[in-house]
Amino acid sequence: MTVDAYTTATAAAAALRRKEISSRELLDLHLTRIEQHNPALNAVITLDVDRARAEAARADDLAAKGDWLGPLHGLPMTVKDSFETAGMRTVCGDPALAAHVPEADALAVARLRAAGAVIFGKTNTPKQTLDHQTFNAVFGTTNNPWDLARVPGGSSGGSATALAAGFSPLELGSDIGGSIRVPAHCCGVFGHKPSWGIVPERGHIPGAPGSLHRRDVNVNGPLARSAEDLELALDIIAGPDELEAAGWRLDLPPARTRDLPSFRVAAWLDDPSCPSERAMLDVFEAGVASLRQAGAVIDTEARPPFSLSEALAMYYPLLVGALSPGNDNPMTHAAWIARDETRQRFRRQWAAFFERYDVLLAPSLFTSAFEHTQEGDGGTRVLHVDGVERSYRDCITWAAMAGAALLPATAMPVGVTAAGLPAGWQVIGPYLEDRTTLAFAAAASEVLGGFRRPPGY
Repeated sequence: MTVDAYTTATAAAAALRRKEISSRELLDLHLTRIEQHNPALNAVITLDVDRARAEAARADDLAAKGDWLGPLHGLPMTVKDSFETAGMRTVCGDPALAAHVPEADALAVARLRAAGAVIFGKTNTPKQTLDHQTFNAVFGTTNNPWDLARVPGGSSGGSATALAAGFSPLELGSDIGGSIRVPAHCCGVFGHKPSWGIVPERGHIPGAPGSLHRRDVNVNGPLARSAEDLELALDIIAGPDELEAAGWRLDLPPARTRDLPSFRVAAWLDDPSCPSERAMLDVFEAGVASLRQAGAVIDTEARPPFSLSEALAMYYPLLVGALSPGNDNPMTHAAWIARDETRQRFRRQWAAFFERYDVLLAPSLFTSAFEHTQEGDGGTRVLHVDGVERSYRDCITWAAMAGAALLPATAMPVGVTAAGLPAGWQVIGPYLEDRTTLAFAAAASEVLGGFRRPPGY
């Protein structure tokens, strides 16, 4: 097969194993691509070329001997700059960390390296990962390859842009309020927010460099250009850390089905409390029609037994508590326990819903990629959608449902709006049934077309 910048991670790894391309050649292919297109996009903000070439050469030497490191042997890739990387600067968009060079990899990064990945660069993120767009005072603004005047989403905006532009076949991101799902939607790629707790957080910023605590709601997960690649990466990074591994193993159940007509699908694509952009909703409705024509059974009236507003009201205090460091935390432990009790009741309502349905389709964001808007902050910015002024805070609403309930959600592209912007939904599933949402995304993509290259790339 011919390997190019848009070959999926799974296919590229297979080509490397068949020795149809070398790791050095694949690395140079992506570095050339970055040199050509990154100046306009500003997605990749740190490169470690010398080390990457040495690692690629070692991978090729081992391959020549028939010695394979793992499923990603020799595969070049980038990771979000919120993950600590040994010997490579990790800034997380924060001027206070501009000179931070970690001594050790984040655990998820270490697992990717152990599987054979050649990590050659870092991708941009907003300061401390706290925005739905991607800009900071250290590295500047990342642009959407579909329209440079628009955002790639945040906080894994550099990750999604790198994938859409062909800079990397695989990415590692994180998500506490849509930070994988929103960029995947804005840039037309795939992303997976795992069930909370299955991928260790150690080495992710925030918290502070070197911190060991596990933040509520936050997860680490992959972004890619196919659902198959997401599952490949998840199998590598998921599992207990060395302390937990003394007593337990992760054994995710198989997908409930992989046959599109066998899925019991609910779709919650619009809501009066957070209306979806009309052009995006058109894409979703066309997607539902295409899936139905292919045999899928989709119930567009089914809802869990709570409103979108109730889900947001449950989620937001937990988010604030998770984002507030140390003594600045405005929530007492007693208050958190009360909120967590509410959350546990929501989780059981979700579980009852998933006895009747396998997955729920919902927007990741209420609008397609919006124009850069950097004045003020998340509490003061406004967006104009369908002629209506909307609060910037609405960006978190649809992500909240799966977030605080700790559920897996796979973001997948559905189509392109009349304005030429990608539109994707999130596939939400039962806790720890990540393989079910990934399987649906794979099956649905066979009908809907999957990843599309941005014009000009």
